[in-house]
Amino acid sequence: MKALVIGGNGFIGTHLVSLLQREGIGVRVFDRYPSAFAEPRSSVEYVIGDLGNHGVLHEIVDGIDWVFHLAYTTLPKTSNDDPVYDIRSNLIDTVQLLEECRKGSPKKVLFISSGGTVYGAPQTTPITEAHPTEPICSYGITKLAIEKYLHLFLYLDGLEYAVTRMSNPYGEGQNPNAKQGAIGVFLGRVARNEPIEIWGDGTVMRDYIYIEDAVAALLAAAKYQPGPNDPRVFNIGSGQGQTLNHIVELIKDVVHKEVKVEYKEARTLDVAANVLDNSLAQKHLNWKPTTDLKTGIERSWKWVEKLDLAKRTAIK
Repeated sequence: MKALVIGGNGFIGTHLVSLLQREGIGVRVFDRYPSAFAEPRSSVEYVIGDLGNHGVLHEIVDGIDWVFHLAYTTLPKTSNDDPVYDIRSNLIDTVQLLEECRKGSPKKVLFISSGGTVYGAPQTTPITEAHPTEPICSYGITKLAIEKYLHLFLYLDGLEYAVTRMSNPYGEGQNPNAKQGAIGVFLGRVARNEPIEIWGDGTVMRDYIYIEDAVAALLAAAKYQPGPNDPRVFNIGSGQGQTLNHIVELIKDVVHKEVKVEYKEARTLDVAANVLDNSLAQKHLNWKPTTDLKTGIERSWKWVEKLDLAKRTAIK
């Protein structure tokens, strides 16, 4: 058994690679950049490249059983600035990847979608997979389109797949200088003695999933063998909503130092609440999260504290 992890040097990818290796599964990583925070593993095959280089796709899927597609070139808040780029670099390149999987050895594609954007403004919470999908950003639209293409390739060619609509993963290895990932960004600012910036009044509610729970769900989805009428799209989240203000209070309890907060004007792309119902994953994947939020934040803070100050500020 061998897995290809596209985006395997990123935050989620490095944790997934570690888990796959613990399971005795061979791993090939395909990524544009080396990992910023994890050392290469001698037993992992690394290929540096871009998913947009369609000529290399045939080579990277050769001899692969499972393809984990974690890479994305855009963010929810910036995707509307250039939706054409979002379509070209994510949707088109992914469909090309599926073409190579269809013709090659892969038996299953695992895709990380977005539980935070594909549903749009929630009509009810917690959100089930049956909730209407009305994204309000290009990022969510292309994620949803890829889900539809995965179903098409199953229908036409029998290429098996599973979609994990992930909430907000956090934990060790999350870039404290990134542009998304509230908990990681907040801890990074605290470590640099900078104020936490919150858009709006802090009552925006989100679902946060600890990274080890998140990758355990990905592995469970890979092992899952659905019947013809079984679901293939799963919400992966804690099932509990947390406001940004509550996150700040937990951080204050953990870091034992002064935490300053600056509130800024709310953004139009931020829906008031997004909490995922994960009962379908519990039933079919035999998966459920096991790490509570405060414990996850404590582990994250210990990791951030170990970063030297130069790395905290140098990596963007």
